[in-house]
Amino acid sequence: MKASFRLLGALAASLPVLAMAAATPAFAAQHPNARVELRNNVVPAVVGRTATGTVAPKKEISLTLGLAVRDQAALDAFVAAVGDPKSPLYKHYLTVAQFVARFGASASAIDAVTSYLKSEGLKVGTVYANHLAIGVTGTATQVEKAFGVTLHTYRDAATKRDFYANAANPTLPASIASDVVSVAGLSSYGLRQHYSVVAKKVSPSALARATSDITPAKARGAYNLTSSISSGYDGAGKTVGLVEFSAYEASDVAEYDSYYGLGATAASVVKVDGGTTDTSGDVEDELDIEVEYALAPGATVKVYEAPNTDAGEIALYSALVSSGVNAISSSWGEDEASEPSANMTSDNTDFEEAAAQGQSVYSASGDDGADDNGSSLSVDFPASDPYVTGVGGTTLTVTSADAWSKETAWSDSGGGYSSYFSTPSFQTSVNSDGERAVPDVSADANPSSGWYIYTEGAWEEVGGTSAAAPNWAAFTLDYDTAATDLGGSAFGYANSFIYTVAESSLYDSVFHDITSGNNGEYSAGTGYDEVTGWGSYNGGAFIADEL
Repeated sequence: MKASFRLLGALAASLPVLAMAAATPAFAAQHPNARVELRNNVVPAVVGRTATGTVAPKKEISLTLGLAVRDQAALDAFVAAVGDPKSPLYKHYLTVAQFVARFGASASAIDAVTSYLKSEGLKVGTVYANHLAIGVTGTATQVEKAFGVTLHTYRDAATKRDFYANAANPTLPASIASDVVSVAGLSSYGLRQHYSVVAKKVSPSALARATSDITPAKARGAYNLTSSISSGYDGAGKTVGLVEFSAYEASDVAEYDSYYGLGATAASVVKVDGGTTDTSGDVEDELDIEVEYALAPGATVKVYEAPNTDAGEIALYSALVSSGVNAISSSWGEDEASEPSANMTSDNTDFEEAAAQGQSVYSASGDDGADDNGSSLSVDFPASDPYVTGVGGTTLTVTSADAWSKETAWSDSGGGYSSYFSTPSFQTSVNSDGERAVPDVSADANPSSGWYIYTEGAWEEVGGTSAAAPNWAAFTLDYDTAATDLGGSAFGYANSFIYTVAESSLYDSVFHDITSGNNGEYSAGTGYDEVTGWGSYNGGAFIADEL
């Protein structure tokens, strides 16, 4: 049974429960200089806290403005149709250019917003290619005046961290307020976590005696990809975009590739919003890349690096969905209540764009079981977004021949019910609770059966749902290579495809159903559950049965 908890906002259909303020066209025409509040742009962390001061006037603030999509109802209808096997539009996806022409902010809207920002002395940076985000910088004084806010400083006693934030929602002139959804970067509170867990250092000689550490051969055998990869269905001609808020050492991933003789093309870095020089999460980057090398050695791997800020997050997802990559994998996130919900609205729009364009998006469900925030039932974002496939964790056991033997639910697998998103249409057959359930699928994540990777100059055993998300992304690239070769359709919008297949007669042959274990609140069981979703994939069978 699902424990009850308070929902934030009213639930509606399959759309996210995120309100945004917008001036009506009539009001804007009659009162163009009136200020209109942009709701839900205050981080919940400031509620009940006493400010310790104000931000220095000359401090440079970097923002990313999330823009409103044109014709939301039409976009929703298109994504519903493109994900419906009974629709003539099924898997007839849009290109980025087609999406922009139909749903991106208009040129006139962008001109109006940027003109206002420049008039306030702000520097307008990147207008992202999907026409749904704009980068902006300015001093604290300029930002406060332009958006009608005061930036206060606060102290987080739990983490002993100082941060700044706005205590009131920003405002904009009525003439442009309806074009802007979020002003990300007014707060420095939100920091995304990565979900990789380092178990122990393991030498190559010790690995020969180990039975649990995952090597490329074991991973391919366990998930039935050995023959597919040998047949050339190895991600060739396809591209994965990795979400990273840390930099990494290219020499580490090169060592992994060389040691196993994988022949992967070196990953390239795409810097978004200036990129990052922070290397505190390098283990995450290297795990993600090496999992892709192991399971999709022919693929192109692009590492999208951005600052670990609210502004960096929105910029990064806008850049990724604008890039045309086939699959996106994120092993970074935070509990839903840590972000202003307007930021989640902007990210959700990017993810809906990815669905419309047939990009498969995967995200780790978190490593804190059912208590993603560390203290109460909660789930992780962006895994909780309806257009993102949340990936939970298992404990994998293989045979002496490296074949799949069994999987059980990993006790720290993130899972449960969203406080922000209602049950999406694809999930109604297994979820009547009214809230989006997480995860959708799963793969090995337990550090005790973790991946053997090269990171920070050493061989280490690493687990976490951070290992599960890129695993599914790599399989998707292999599937897409096979689809191209065999004349079939690409994996595409993953949730619609996964649930369609899982609810068919093929379920038992193409999925490994995980039926034992729990995450502290929810238990694995037959079919869908809130710990492992539908389970892990049987790659060769999935490709053979669907293509």
